[in-house]
Amino acid sequence: MFAALADPTRRAILARLAEGEATVGALAAPFSMSQPAISKHLKVLEQAGLISRNRDRQRRPAKLQAAPLAEAAAWVARFKSFWPDSFDQLESLLAALSPHFKEPPHD
Repeated sequence: MFAALADPTRRAILARLAEGEATVGALAAPFSMSQPAISKHLKVLEQAGLISRNRDRQRRPAKLQAAPLAEAAAWVARFKSFWPDSFDQLESLLAALSPHFKEPPHD
């Protein structure tokens, strides 16, 4: 998962998916790369468990899977006291993204 998050394009894709599901075309729009290149990034994110993709007729919209990010954030938080300056930035990012990472209620 951390390898998938290391790429800035994939982080930008996750940030966009935090707003809601999107197609490859919609995800490719802000980048100067082809849809096949974005599809490769989506495959890495899907293999890392960070997104899921459903088939909706001809579309395959991607959807954020927040649980792995929440687990990673909890793991990283254990080390916060060792690197306060670096983690201040990470904490700010996680705080900004946290509303999108809540688990749905289980029935």
